[in-house]
Amino acid sequence: MATSYGPLSVWAVIVAGGLATFAIRLSFIHLFGRVDEVPGWLERALVYVPAAVLAALVVPDFTPAGATIGALVSPEIVGGAAAVAAAWQTEDVLWTVAAGMAGLHLARFLL
Repeated sequence: MATSYGPLSVWAVIVAGGLATFAIRLSFIHLFGRVDEVPGWLERALVYVPAAVLAALVVPDFTPAGATIGALVSPEIVGGAAAVAAAWQTEDVLWTVAAGMAGLHLARFLL
């Protein structure tokens, strides 16, 4: 599908988006370089950022098209639940990965 925008307009939007992204990231680096101490409330809030980003990236892959109880019992969900249980009990990455893979393949075999 062709658009009425010329190559110069498209490249201008790409460059502007890149500069805006760079400016946002640079502002945090510059801000934290000048601030002597990060406020405690901000440090406590930033602890949850990695988990929130990971959840936002992973959850859509595990969400079934039809959200029924039968659809929730998929090999991926079973493997994920096994990994969560192993991570909770052992707090070890290798056991978490092993339990998740074992749960996934066992569920694929049984379901």
